[in-house]
Amino acid sequence: MSVTRTGPGDPVTARCGRRVVTAVTVVVLLVLSTLGASALPSGDTRAAGKTTTGATEPGSTGHLVTIGDGRSIYLQCQGTGSPTVVLVSGTGGASDEWTHVVDPAHPAGPLKPSRSAVLPTVASSTRVCAYDRPGTTRVDGSLSPSTRVPQPTTAKDGVADLEAVLRAAGEHPPYVLVGASWGAMITTLFARTHPTQVTGLVTVDGASQFLKETLTPDQWSDWMDKIAATESAKRLEVPDYESSVTEIRNAPALPQLPPAAVLTSDQPWDLQVGHSGSTWPAWLAAQQRLASDLHARHITHTDSGHGISVEQPQLVAHAIRAVGGVPASKGPPRLAGRAHVGE
Repeated sequence: MSVTRTGPGDPVTARCGRRVVTAVTVVVLLVLSTLGASALPSGDTRAAGKTTTGATEPGSTGHLVTIGDGRSIYLQCQGTGSPTVVLVSGTGGASDEWTHVVDPAHPAGPLKPSRSAVLPTVASSTRVCAYDRPGTTRVDGSLSPSTRVPQPTTAKDGVADLEAVLRAAGEHPPYVLVGASWGAMITTLFARTHPTQVTGLVTVDGASQFLKETLTPDQWSDWMDKIAATESAKRLEVPDYESSVTEIRNAPALPQLPPAAVLTSDQPWDLQVGHSGSTWPAWLAAQQRLASDLHARHITHTDSGHGISVEQPQLVAHAIRAVGGVPASKGPPRLAGRAHVGE
């Protein structure tokens, strides 16, 4: 198994044979605890790009957007049209998760940039944005230029940053929110906090508040302890799941459920926390609970591990288009109908 990126709370880009577990996953904390801080870049690597307080240009590769309080967040947007699709990575993952894919010729090698990745594929039909949360890491191992903040952070913190960067960049709703792993906690809370701005939800093997119920108490406790142990002076992203579950539970329910899709990995993987048994059954149970709660189309035949966005990007793009009512090529958007759980 090789490791090319780390960031706590979700697994990193890690490979075992041909199967890829990306930084949109949930076990990277295991790598951090095993390899220690020496596995991480020793300093800030700043990406090229200008700082802006205005709208990003269609098709731009990305900019640092000033959001106030001396902070900036890196945002890249491509394409034109409506709704605007917003891609939210898993723990430690930056925006380039959505522009890279597994190389079929070298499945055990590094991810490669591709026009078949989720972001460029969907951008051929509508506006798409992805961003780097504070403390995230690029595919090449460099740290994001987004201003780092104290850790851990909660889903509420993530919602505030996402709202701030979209507003400062001049992006406008309606939004289709796409959350991978930990990112799904942020998109869920964003939709509950700003329901009139959200016209679709897609989760990509997304984490949810239901994990606290489907994992055994020992598994949940072991997981929380493992995440807490990964905090570092580098202020790399550390998700506060415990507080985030409470935030989501306390948020108002969606007054009207938007079209939604839940994509679930079908190749077993495991959080490998403590000695409390496999977490795979609990992950699947939480996925089913999430799909039921959203009245979502539940896509379970994904031929993928946890990193669905890089292993099966076209499947993710298709789900986004279906939920957002966006055709595969430019043209008038069509309405997406309500899909049934289990389809």
